[in-house]
Amino acid sequence: MKYMVAELLFKAAKAWCEEDKICILLSDNREIRFPVELNQKLKTASFVQRNNIEIICNGTGLHWPDLDEDLSLPGIMEGRFSG
Repeated sequence: MKYMVAELLFKAAKAWCEEDKICILLSDNREIRFPVELNQKLKTASFVQRNNIEIICNGTGLHWPDLDEDLSLPGIMEGRFSG
């Protein structure tokens, strides 16, 4: 199986929403955040929908089941915020 370097380096341990930001705690205790306005589905969602985040793909992805939206950590780190 082939992996991107980013998939091996960045794993989400926890994800949550604070006001208008999505926050991700990485397995090495670094934290990243991005504004919800960068993603159309997150931008128009309620706070409850935004905060219902599942960590998927062995920690390399985020899924919002209420919105049918998925983002990868490598994509987020590269500045790609649309699923």
